[in-house]
Amino acid sequence: MNMSVLTLQEYEFEKQFNENEAIQWMQENWKKSFLFSALYAAFIFGGRHLMNKRAKFELRKPLVLWSLTLAVFSIFGALRTGACMVYILMTKGLKHSVCDQSFYIGPVSKFWAYAFVLSKAPELGDTIFIILRKQKLIFLHWYHHITVLLYSWYSYKDMVAGGGWFMTMNYGVHAVMYSYYALRAAGFRVSRKFAMFITLSQITQMLMGCVVNYLVFYWMQHDQCYSHFQNIFWSSLMYLSYLVLFCHFFFEAYIGKMRKTTKAE
Repeated sequence: MNMSVLTLQEYEFEKQFNENEAIQWMQENWKKSFLFSALYAAFIFGGRHLMNKRAKFELRKPLVLWSLTLAVFSIFGALRTGACMVYILMTKGLKHSVCDQSFYIGPVSKFWAYAFVLSKAPELGDTIFIILRKQKLIFLHWYHHITVLLYSWYSYKDMVAGGGWFMTMNYGVHAVMYSYYALRAAGFRVSRKFAMFITLSQITQMLMGCVVNYLVFYWMQHDQCYSHFQNIFWSSLMYLSYLVLFCHFFFEAYIGKMRKTTKAE
């Protein structure tokens, strides 16, 4: 497989995508992510207050459509970015896959990189269903949504190293996660092991995120990776906090309940 073959596999919308305009727009507008985050937080607290004395909404069909749409988007994103990352790993090695900025401007990946960072704004809509259906809203959920949005927009404008790994891993996990949500919303009985697998995948993603950050920092010292200390600091803090929170969630949701069930028996 060579680059010319990879280029021929482009879809028309990928060919026509102008990455320079996208990067320029993000450089000029990335701070709007703070506005979206503030509105999101206001909706959470305001929405929960309004729903406090109201009956919950069912919203099963809209939730199926919402989850299915994000699942299809994530599956395509995972397949397209995954193919690019595998190609880079097989032909140029690990260091190039981490440090090279071509992911932001490559023939196929450039569209999906931009689609990824933009998608973090509409993904905030997940919480609308939780609020209106009066389900339990945990700190991890809204903290994760806000910080991913802020960091993604902040990083894309600088085309920092490691982005290809971060985006591809996220696409992959979301492909499975939103497929699971769609099946559950549609009324299918899905094994509890599937949910455990998703959480374990998220924990693995956070561990890999920490490793990639270390590699970027290490190779940056040798002028082989483009990034800056501020970005690595925030990214590492974000991934470490996710790692702790997802591990805590896994213990509470699965290990803790298993122990309680065993004691009850």
